[in-house]
Amino acid sequence: MAATETSTGETGQETTTAPAEPTDDLVSTHHTITAAGGELSYTATTGRIVLREEVTTDGKFDGLKAKAEVHLTSYVVDSAEPRPVTFAFNGGPGSASVWLHLGVLGPRRVLSGDTGSLAAPPYGLADNPETLLAESDLVFIDPVSTGYSRAVNGGEPADFHGYQRDIESVGEVIRLWTSRNGRWMSPKYLAGESYGTLRAAALAEHLQDKHGLYLNGLLLISSVLDMGTIRFTEGNDLPHVLYLPTYAAIAHHHGKHGDRPLPEVLEEAEKFASGDYAWALSRGARLPAFERADVIRRTAELTGLSEDYVDRANLRIEHLRFFTELLRSERRTVGRMDGRFVGWEPDAAGERMTDDPSVSGIIGAYSAAINHYLRQELDYANDLPYALLSNRVQPWSYKEFEGSSVSVVDKLGAAMRTNPHLRVHVAAGYTDGATPYYAAEHVLARLPIPEELRSNIEVRYYPAGHMMYVHEPSRVQQSADLAEFIRQGG
Repeated sequence: MAATETSTGETGQETTTAPAEPTDDLVSTHHTITAAGGELSYTATTGRIVLREEVTTDGKFDGLKAKAEVHLTSYVVDSAEPRPVTFAFNGGPGSASVWLHLGVLGPRRVLSGDTGSLAAPPYGLADNPETLLAESDLVFIDPVSTGYSRAVNGGEPADFHGYQRDIESVGEVIRLWTSRNGRWMSPKYLAGESYGTLRAAALAEHLQDKHGLYLNGLLLISSVLDMGTIRFTEGNDLPHVLYLPTYAAIAHHHGKHGDRPLPEVLEEAEKFASGDYAWALSRGARLPAFERADVIRRTAELTGLSEDYVDRANLRIEHLRFFTELLRSERRTVGRMDGRFVGWEPDAAGERMTDDPSVSGIIGAYSAAINHYLRQELDYANDLPYALLSNRVQPWSYKEFEGSSVSVVDKLGAAMRTNPHLRVHVAAGYTDGATPYYAAEHVLARLPIPEELRSNIEVRYYPAGHMMYVHEPSRVQQSADLAEFIRQGG
């Protein structure tokens, strides 16, 4: 950590000089856990590493200049056998890696409870017997301005708050850790959640092209690779089509489909969304009144909304409006990250909810857990606030995509064509209202890869939302699915 140097001059007055050069402040501790296959002994290392960039002036090399201090936590099993390593991060942009770290992958997990049975403060931590550490060493990365990661003293945080610089900085952390720990010959995976899936896909190409670092697989949890599939912008009807099955799943959870089984509801919703519904939206004012009435009726039945509301919304249900409208008669809202959660609003007549109950319901538990865990169990002390979800990264820069949709579909396709051994696991939650499962399917079907590489992709579904591991049965199943994916390719 950087510190300001002071000195005393001839006058006896203290003067302030430039900040001291920042240094890594990693701390290691040793632990054991009983996981799949028996007892694991492992070393946990946490702290901040300094990212430096090459500097040239007038064409001459001036050395390396410190740019950022990035917090990470690694878990390495004490073993003489070569093991895979998985680099993990969340999304946002602006999210620390705490969710994957303490939610599903790491050797310790937070006891947050679930919708309808949320844990009370001060919450708790427990061993995670299903940890992915049983199959792979783990490295959790907090991008700049999240967790304890910051730009260096005098640096510009905004330099890192954008698509390309984020890829470069996280990629440099991965390269440094791999080199310093002698892991170039280990099978390597990236695990990302939400925007972290977009980051992971872009990193697959970036690491190949810049460093010759080829990956074995990507674990894409709550995937979004093309922002155009989820952004409700003027003239873009695609999100309305791709969200409709998720609306149906959320409506089903809240009893709007009676005793119909969920698979039956989703099959109908997917067929309608990509067929008659998409056709009706494309017709606009050319749609005959009798056809419009039929589409209104079917949309209302599937989404649990009233026909009057669907009609007044011109058939197009924006997601925040849906979460606010579905249970309005009960004066409740449903979650965006996970539509199983319900909440209250101070104004029951509002158009859009002001709070996501699926975030506010669990963030206290994750905050308490990570702040306790790093200091008390991993012996790492830092007086900075640990930023779980940081607004400081906004506005996030997408200048590389000016005039076009933010998409890394081409980059993932290029990475897979160049490295035909690259495998992709996608985890999707049916009640995820942030990155809907049908949008992920839409994107995967359009990856520019040859047919023989499509078997490299697998998709697994869970009856929960964005952080599907909050739901205990989903967490256990997801842990098994991720472990199996590593075993198959490690």
